[in-house]
Amino acid sequence: MRTRSLILLILLVTLTFLGAAWLIVQPCLAADLTGRVVGIIDGDTLEVLHHQQAERIRLNGIDCPEKRQAYGQRAKQAASELVFGKEITLQTYDIDTYRHTIADVILLNLNRGRNTRWDLCESDC
Repeated sequence: MRTRSLILLILLVTLTFLGAAWLIVQPCLAADLTGRVVGIIDGDTLEVLHHQQAERIRLNGIDCPEKRQAYGQRAKQAASELVFGKEITLQTYDIDTYRHTIADVILLNLNRGRNTRWDLCESDC
């Protein structure tokens, strides 16, 4: 039992350290852009219209089930209810292996600048 507690403590300290390091590096990597959400691919991938072109966006820090996996349709529905058709601000960080932009999605009018991933995490999906 003590070994398990020690492992959990080490994991918590490591994650805290990595989180603090990311907060220091994050502002250097971010770039802001805005657009309207025109499609929901699955719970963690959106299509955003930016300069008259749809761009695929992966939500930073979210890994939802794929559409055909258990709860995949529920994850897609939750993302759709939250952002579909809305004007959003993206804080971009990187490009993934599928050439999707990785970004935080901010809904300024609805939740006073709160990051959308927290709203998705709080939903029941």
